Amino acid sequence: MTVQAALLEGTALLERATIPAARLTSEVLLAHATHQDRAYLYAHGDDELTERAWIHYGRYLQERLNGKPTQYITHLQEFYGREYYVNEDVLIPRPETEHLAEAAIDWISKHNVNRIVDVGTGSGAIAVTVALETGRRVNASDISIGALRVATRNRDQYGANVQFFAGDLLTAIRPRSIDLLLSNPPYVPAADAANMQQEVREWEPHVALFAGDSGLEIYQRLISQAQEALRPGGRMIVELGYQSLDGVRGMLESRWQDIDVLTDLAGWPRVLMATLRE
Repeated sequence: MTVQAALLEGTALLERATIPAARLTSEVLLAHATHQDRAYLYAHGDDELTERAWIHYGRYLQERLNGKPTQYITHLQEFYGREYYVNEDVLIPRPETEHLAEAAIDWISKHNVNRIVDVGTGSGAIAVTVALETGRRVNASDISIGALRVATRNRDQYGANVQFFAGDLLTAIRPRSIDLLLSNPPYVPAADAANMQQEVREWEPHVALFAGDSGLEIYQRLISQAQEALRPGGRMIVELGYQSLDGVRGMLESRWQDIDVLTDLAGWPRVLMATLRE
């Protein structure tokens, strides 16, 4: 079978199963099976696939038909222009989360920031990005040991100045020791599970997705602990879940100031920033 024929057959299989972006997915999976990039497939459409590549391609297609996200098949996801290793121990980094990284980079460029902590680091994409883009050391934590293994692999790939540690939010942090807190916490209400995409609900780690009945449980704990861990004048930057802005903002009335909200490209509130009062 030629490369072009394999692409057509894979695309047809995915289309019949109503898999989104069937052509792109088939290209990504075939490129992964042949250890080439997608441009190579177009330049070598008449080449015969090796038996090994054909076997791997068929297996990848079957995994995708069974609902496994493409990123967990290829173990790759791009974030802020870099490719990160991912597996089922971590959430797949979303493009929207780049807004949080950008906000952190901008804040660091304008302020005297010494100690930075990324809570719930997952794949480490935020921590590694901030460390590489700013030249600063970043400390990052996660409650999942599996996630920390993934994050360590990504840190080592890029030689980023990031130190990982296991912990439940900020419980392992000394009081008044942080200048900048970053977090993309779990924020999906448990009741929303039935309405989620099946591949997200069945494949991505629930500990990184769900946050109690309201979706605000982790925010409540994180903000309470941040009020003790941040130095006065320290900044907190967190990603917001769908319709969580009002609930999170309501937690900040007494001890926080300079509250700013950034929207994503779709116009949804995506990042909230606040400074702990002096």
